[in-house]
Amino acid sequence: MNILAWVVLGLLAGALAKAIYPGTQGGGILSTMVLGIVGAVLGGTITTFWQTGTLQLASASLSLPGLLVAILGAMLAIFLWGLLTHRAA
Repeated sequence: MNILAWVVLGLLAGALAKAIYPGTQGGGILSTMVLGIVGAVLGGTITTFWQTGTLQLASASLSLPGLLVAILGAMLAIFLWGLLTHRAA
């Protein structure tokens, strides 16, 4: 996938994941894009694993199913980031 498509997918997926995920997440547009790109890679890798049974680094494509996978991956990334940064007292 070319770089512009990654940026567009990352921006869309990150923004929608932040809007859907409960709670508040900080960060600006750059962190939203990074979150969306990480979500696209995470979601694409998990989807590829479920489909083929092999663990391959993959990314979601710039399509409606790819966007949905990227949003779910970005929501998973938000959850994992929250686990890493918020320590229980």
